[in-house]
Amino acid sequence: MKCKILSVLMLALGISVMAQPLELKSPDQNLVVTISTEKDISCSVAFNNSIATKVKMAMELEDGTVFGENAKIVTKSEQYIKNKIEAPLSTKFSVITDEYNLLTLNFNNYAIEMKVYNNGFAYRFVTSIKKQVIIKSETVDLDFNDGSFVYFPEEESLISHYERVYKYSGIKDIEKNKFCSLPFLTEPDKKTKVLFTESDVKDYPNLFMEKSGENSFGALFPKYVLETQPAAGKEDRDEVIVKEADYIAKTTGDRTFPWRVLIIGDDKDIFASTLVYQLASPNKLKDTSWIKPGQIAWDWYNANNIYNVDFKSGLNTQTYKYYIDFAAENNIEYIILDEGWSKSTTDIKSSSDILDVEELVKYGKEKGVGIIAWVLWKPLNQDIPGILDIYKSWGIVGIKVDFMQRADQQMVNYYEKVGQEAAKRQLLVDFHGAYKPSGLYREYPNVLTFEGVKGNENNKWSKDITPDHNLTIPFTRMVAGPMDYTPGSMENAQKKNFNICFQRPMSLGTRCHELSKYVIFESPLQMLCDSPSRYKREQETVDFIAQIPVIWDETKVLEAKISDYMVVARRSGENWYIAAMTDWTPRDFDITLNFIPEGEYTAQIMQDGCNADRFAEDYKFSTITVKKDDTFKAVLANGGGWVAILKKK
Repeated sequence: MKCKILSVLMLALGISVMAQPLELKSPDQNLVVTISTEKDISCSVAFNNSIATKVKMAMELEDGTVFGENAKIVTKSEQYIKNKIEAPLSTKFSVITDEYNLLTLNFNNYAIEMKVYNNGFAYRFVTSIKKQVIIKSETVDLDFNDGSFVYFPEEESLISHYERVYKYSGIKDIEKNKFCSLPFLTEPDKKTKVLFTESDVKDYPNLFMEKSGENSFGALFPKYVLETQPAAGKEDRDEVIVKEADYIAKTTGDRTFPWRVLIIGDDKDIFASTLVYQLASPNKLKDTSWIKPGQIAWDWYNANNIYNVDFKSGLNTQTYKYYIDFAAENNIEYIILDEGWSKSTTDIKSSSDILDVEELVKYGKEKGVGIIAWVLWKPLNQDIPGILDIYKSWGIVGIKVDFMQRADQQMVNYYEKVGQEAAKRQLLVDFHGAYKPSGLYREYPNVLTFEGVKGNENNKWSKDITPDHNLTIPFTRMVAGPMDYTPGSMENAQKKNFNICFQRPMSLGTRCHELSKYVIFESPLQMLCDSPSRYKREQETVDFIAQIPVIWDETKVLEAKISDYMVVARRSGENWYIAAMTDWTPRDFDITLNFIPEGEYTAQIMQDGCNADRFAEDYKFSTITVKKDDTFKAVLANGGGWVAILKKK
């Protein structure tokens, strides 16, 4: 006892003692982090008595100072914290329990905060330097067990839209220096998954990870950009970086840095995690009542293929009035004006000669439909406040910002400025052509969604959007936050019937596979990507989609295996929405309603038709009455899906 008291006293007085491993456990004791500061700062993370990964952390300043090298703890403190977070626009839970054990290690002019949750571990650097600092580099080394596997979103360049296929392979089989964007998912053993990503990225570049050893990855960052020039032929949207600094960030020295996040558990745990949201900066908006999530009719995917009308369809006022009419008839909250609505892609302060935005806004208001306008990031960046003032004066309710591609410090600051300036004017934001979310949507809830995913638009030029891909991204990209995947294709096909057609795209998988995305995929702004004329031929399907919410009070993962299948139940108010999805393997699921309250529910069911294995658009709609503990028999064709809407009687 005397020895322990003396040790604590020496730490409090700033007297160095021989570094001893520290241990930090999750509240349920199943996740244990063992920290060493003997030579550097590193830790091993064990889950259910098995090592999941080892982590090494450091930060180097331009003046040669290295935080984490020869580290001497001055003081340390531990806390148990349990809070409730109320999410104004909840993609999984309207109330999140934020429970963890916190360890703070204080060094001379910096600290490291570590949080251990029942389903994850996160750490970040905190500095207390009263001047500007230049960050040369940050060390984030992850070392996994021999024989571990990874879902690897390999990148070819740090200039990226983050639209990747997740390649599954042994970690040791990935070539050295191959790198990926975040998040990526590893399997250190047969029972455990480890997803790595980041949260609360502010005034700092995004993190990429590079293969560095047989079973390890190390940090890779975009450099601080010093000079750019417009890309030839794409001057309106693309930039070529012609000069970079030899450092990654120039920032204040008195700040917190991004959280490095390991989410750990089985497939169900990974899907259900909200750690990125929990670790992000709190909501800065006092009033969020004006932020209206909803569905949105999208034009670009279907190339404005309107038919059975007496006007020429295209980028004109009549076509978009048709979109507004369709949205109003089906209680769809928004339409989008994608590329082509403005005078030019660089002159975004006025309408094109054949399209009147102010007239459309007025028409939309009469019908109860809001208009969101697409803009390129570069022209918007010329005068963000002034351009947003114009849009607000027109009555536009939000913007879709596209083609950012970069993930360096300046671009991160751009995202925050757009979110902030839009919030001042009560405008919604959809970041398309974007990097993955890392918490901005909590700080500014008007930032509803991000692309940063290989979604349905890829059907126009590739065969990449397979059922296997659709069953991988809920456990990888979507764990980082909402994704603008743009579901809703009514042209559905099995593999042998699929054709690539830019102007008239189709999707892989059955009609009910497509419908299941509206329950499984998360986005408070959820697209209907197909043509209103096509939807009018599929009114039964549209009536079904239009009933599905875009935010959720509760989520239950009933069955899950990454890239193979999943069954999810979500609650909105008193009603429940259940979806099943499979890969190219037909599957049956017995779904027992033991999670719903007592009472009777009317269940509307959309299921694969008996010929969906040949003709993917075949489905069967039925309505039955169900109650607690009843069981659905969900039969899914290859590439299939199944969806039920349960409404309390």
